[in-house]
Parts: sequence; structure tokens; C-alpha cells
Amino acid sequence: MPEAKQTKSQLRSDLRQRRQGLSQEQQLQAARAVVRQVATLPLWQDAQRIALYLAADGEIDTGPLAESARGLGKQLFLPIIHADQRLSFAAWERGTRLVSNRYGIPEPPPGSERCPPEALEIIFLPLVAWDKSGHRLGMGGGFYDRTLDGIKGPLRVGLAHAVQQVASVPHDPWDIALNFVATDTALYRCTGN
Repeated sequence: MPEAKQTKSQLRSDLRQRRQGLSQEQQLQAARAVVRQVATLPLWQDAQRIALYLAADGEIDTGPLAESARGLGKQLFLPIIHADQRLSFAAWERGTRLVSNRYGIPEPPPGSERCPPEALEIIFLPLVAWDKSGHRLGMGGGFYDRTLDGIKGPLRVGLAHAVQQVASVPHDPWDIALNFVATDTALYRCTGN
């Protein structure tokens, strides 16, 4: 079945297997390569408030990117999932003891400094699949789509392995598009934005 004709569910399953099939060494090399790609992003040098995620399920590891950002004096924020399926972003300081949310995802503890999404300068998003138009297939919860709906401010950058690119990601009107995708092989400016 061609990728363009697959449903979101089928595509999500296929691409998760693809990225989970990468060796530990391939994952580490990809995470380091993404840092080099991100360094060429517009706004990267001047941006101060950056949102990252903590990798799971074969996603690009953001550890090397976090270290690079901290070395440049940037403030880092991690998403916190709320009951309404929206995200807020809390400060992630070096040495912060993170707590697991209801999905087992580590988050900054209650009381951590918050940054509204519109005040972030760059948001790095995890993804399962992407295309050059900027369509992104996530894990299916819609957290980033709900949170970023109507917000124009932050640069939206997907982080992915090159093997996660497809010709066309099935999308709905409410799906938030990406401005850029940084992979282990290149930085792509999305044509839909």
C-alpha cells in the first residue's frame, strides 16, 4: 500500500517500527547530527526560550540538543500535559528532579516556572512521520495541535530521523503544521509555511 494512501493509524504503526528498528548507535549519531542541523535554524542564535521534549519510543533524543542550548545560555522548557489534553511549558533547569505524569512521561514538578506557549521562541516537537509541506503525524493525542491552535509566535520545528519522512502525511484541518524539520541528514524548510 503506498504511503500516501495509508490511514494515520497505519502510517503511525509503520513509522514507529521504522524508527524503533534503529540501533542505539544510530540513535546516538542521529541525536548529535540534529544538533548540527538545528544550529543553522533562523532564530537559533538569538532565541532564549526553547521548548523541548524528552524522547521515548525511538524519537530523536533531545539530550545533546539540551546540552548545546544550555551551553549557549538558553532557557529550556518541557511540556506538561493537563486534563484538558493541552500542554503548558515548565522550566527545565539542569538537575531538576522530574516527576512522571499519568502516561509515565517525566515532567518538571509542580511549582516550576511556566512560560506561555506564545512566549516561547522555538518549540521542538516530536513526531512519527512528516512531509515536506510541514504536515506532522504525532502519537495521536493531539496535545500540540490543541495547545498551538491560534498561536502564531513560536517557530515550530519537528525533530525526526530521515527514515520518518513520507511523501504525504494524512492531515485534518485542525492539525498544526511545522515551519521546519531537522533530521539527522538535513534541515528542511517546510513548503506549506
